[in-house]
Amino acid sequence: MEFLFNYGLFLAKAVTFVIVVAIIVAIVAGISTRKKSGVKGQIEITDLNDSYQAMFEAIEGAIITHAEAKQQDKAKKKDAKKTAKQEKTQLKSGQKPPVKPRLFVLDFDGDIKASQVESLKQTISAVLSIATTEDEILLKLESGGGMVHSYGLAASQLDRIKQKGIPLTIAVDKIAASGGYMMACTANKILAAPFSIIGSIGVVAQVPNVHRLLKKHDVDVEILTAGEYKRTLTMLGENTEKGRAKFIEDLQLTHDLFKEFVSEHRPNLNVAEVATGEIWYGRQAIDKGLVDSICTSDQYITDQLNDKRIIGVDYVIKKNIVNRISDAAEASVDRLVVRWLTRLMPSRPQW
Repeated sequence: MEFLFNYGLFLAKAVTFVIVVAIIVAIVAGISTRKKSGVKGQIEITDLNDSYQAMFEAIEGAIITHAEAKQQDKAKKKDAKKTAKQEKTQLKSGQKPPVKPRLFVLDFDGDIKASQVESLKQTISAVLSIATTEDEILLKLESGGGMVHSYGLAASQLDRIKQKGIPLTIAVDKIAASGGYMMACTANKILAAPFSIIGSIGVVAQVPNVHRLLKKHDVDVEILTAGEYKRTLTMLGENTEKGRAKFIEDLQLTHDLFKEFVSEHRPNLNVAEVATGEIWYGRQAIDKGLVDSICTSDQYITDQLNDKRIIGVDYVIKKNIVNRISDAAEASVDRLVVRWLTRLMPSRPQW
């Protein structure tokens, strides 16, 4: 029995070792493959009118009789034939058939680093190449905020849409707080689900300091800088009141820039009232002027199925199995590192 136990323990260790080595090899191979092949993404288009119609027809087909289905199919073919005939007549007379305006639907699921900003940039570039002022862009946004520079870039990408004169609507089904709200406020119209989380117009940073613990154990830490404020607060060294005051000054400056940005894009909003770092649910946010309407993204899309051509646009990178394994491993390590850095030593303020 003891032999079997020891053998099982040895086998478990061996399997663990093999898995770790495989992950490391996959990461290295994935990086090497990407460098050699220069893997690029591609734009994927989804006709949401067809997708929703197929879903409606599937439900309808399950609850109506065969005779009713046959009658409806006959009516649809008759309507399609009539529409085709009308378009043909218009073309013969030199008239152009009416074209439905388009609603382009984009997604942004933001983490602390706003990692999807590259995909957002590519998607917006693709849409702007064909969209007109008669069209509309709907961004389904979900983000609790994160790094200042990352979300500043994401908001700037959305500003490109406004500069082209194309209406931008942002729908918040769950959360748009801090940097997420910074993105949302660029829209011509903000939609929010009743219990979505909105606001948190503020800036936060936290820096644990273990200087006294190190000093107690006779550990010296030397921090060498050139420039009076190259380092204000540190994790290991002794923090000074002067450094602390400078750090707070920088936080306040970042907050002021945040408030100015929100005020610029939503001039009717009482920024002084809402820029307290507080959050509100959708029903409260509309009373504060933070959002314009209580509505989910699905409701907004389905309400326009008959009037607009609705197109889902996404930027996707095709990956082989090696890339998928390496990306999964990298993502796990990245999440762990970011989580602990966020808790222990955030060197930069965050929206």
